[in-house]
Amino acid sequence: MMIKVGDTIPAMKLMQATAEGPREVSTDELFGGKTVVLFAVPGAFTPTCSAKHLPSFLSNIDPLKAKGVDAIACIAVNDAFVMGAWAKDQQVGDRIIMLADGSGAFTKALGLELDLVARGLGVRSQRYAMVVKDGKVAHLAVEAPGGFEVSKAEAVLAAL
Repeated sequence: MMIKVGDTIPAMKLMQATAEGPREVSTDELFGGKTVVLFAVPGAFTPTCSAKHLPSFLSNIDPLKAKGVDAIACIAVNDAFVMGAWAKDQQVGDRIIMLADGSGAFTKALGLELDLVARGLGVRSQRYAMVVKDGKVAHLAVEAPGGFEVSKAEAVLAAL
């Protein structure tokens, strides 16, 4: 069952890509007592994710923060090393928290997995964006297959 507005983010561990290497982080630490925009991409280094999705958030950090967002996080069903390399490639620095859901456990817990086995990509995450306030989902926008409208930063800004 897919997570919905009003639900609490499941208590789990994720891996965060940092300049010092992978670091384990709990969802309680990430989302507790804060307003966080979490956006998910099907995969690091993939065309729409690299050319549009991540850049939309990089170019809208200040407007998002002006609307009360404490942190912005990107998650993909990739390992922390891939997420770290992608962050370096996209010049993310520490402006966006880069999260690895390597086994897809978090994505599955949210009910937002995407089966791309037939395309050789395995099980990934659907493309989505959510606003989490103190651990609870306040806004959720899941893209239609192949879409890139409701999860871009501009759409999240409009929802705030």
